[in-house]
Amino acid sequence: MTNTTVTTSATNATSATSTAAAPLPDGAPGTGAGRIAVYAAPAPKAPLERSTVPRRALGAHDILIDIRFAGICHSDIHQVDEDWGPGIFPMVPGHEIAGVVAAVGDGVSRWSVGDRVGVGCFVDSCRECDNCRAGLQQYCTGEGGSVLTYNARGRDGAPTYGGYARQLVVDERYALRIPDALALDVAAPLLCAGITLYSPLNHWGAGPGRKVAVVGLGGLGHLGVKIARAKGAEVTVLSQSLRKREDGLRLGAHDYRATSDPATFTELAGRFDLVLNTVSADLDLSAYLGLLRTDGTLVQLGAPEKPVGVGAHALLTGRRSIAGSMIGGLPETQEMLDFCAEHGIGAEIELIRADQINEAYGRVLRSDVRYRFVIDTATI
Repeated sequence: MTNTTVTTSATNATSATSTAAAPLPDGAPGTGAGRIAVYAAPAPKAPLERSTVPRRALGAHDILIDIRFAGICHSDIHQVDEDWGPGIFPMVPGHEIAGVVAAVGDGVSRWSVGDRVGVGCFVDSCRECDNCRAGLQQYCTGEGGSVLTYNARGRDGAPTYGGYARQLVVDERYALRIPDALALDVAAPLLCAGITLYSPLNHWGAGPGRKVAVVGLGGLGHLGVKIARAKGAEVTVLSQSLRKREDGLRLGAHDYRATSDPATFTELAGRFDLVLNTVSADLDLSAYLGLLRTDGTLVQLGAPEKPVGVGAHALLTGRRSIAGSMIGGLPETQEMLDFCAEHGIGAEIELIRADQINEAYGRVLRSDVRYRFVIDTATI
């Protein structure tokens, strides 16, 4: 496979290794409690603004990360707008975090100052349930479940604050190593978007001889195309129109079809082993199930506001399945980062300043980004 070139906007671009976090606002030396500069939503649906929030002192097994880059995920907007339920405000979004270790607690054994690290969608879990022991921390069934990186409460009861910030304190066990072959800016979106696609491709065995369809070529879908192609699968993009066809083929798709054309569902009927639905819109999933071979699986990755429904006949015919998948556990996320480094896979990004976050939110809602906004946190 020929590795594709990651694009960034020329404006505002900075080196992934040259920015350094400013001192904490209260002058804390790096291990004591303090306050950190952030971009936060002060209330539901409110524009984000520069602010500060408390930062806990480093515990024995904590690391302090100087955040260099943070990706913008559509779920950040959903949570600020309380689309998924009441939020905790002020809210500091961001769970696609890439940075450098700035300090370590006395008991830290995995990390040293200067290591390149990432943090994804959760920062803790019970560590004792069957799923946690199996490395599936995202499906933690212990009391309280996994602790989300933001808009949640930690085991200590304090709110968690995400990556739209200059620094982050996290337990060393919930940080991932970013290989040197990956630039930090294009690696940041891998911590959510990348693992969201890698995990189902891994679990359902995408590889040589397998045919995979990716529904939607956006922040999730474009990484699904890259990863599925690198795994050796035959990849088709299914998009509402052919507007992004050139991009899809450049990113590694073998074929690109418009779902607005009824002929697509006729011509591709029974073709795929695996269909990954990355969009959150209400779709006729029965029609997409018809694209599957016998024993094929449609995996739902997007989170529509309304319940999804399918006709029973679409499942019964061909012993087809519909399933869901949510990010990945710590071992699989590290595996994904190593895989992406080996195959030269990073997100296609537009690098922005912190004062462009609200504009970027509007553009995400208009699907006006190719394909992931990443914040240069040195501008916070």
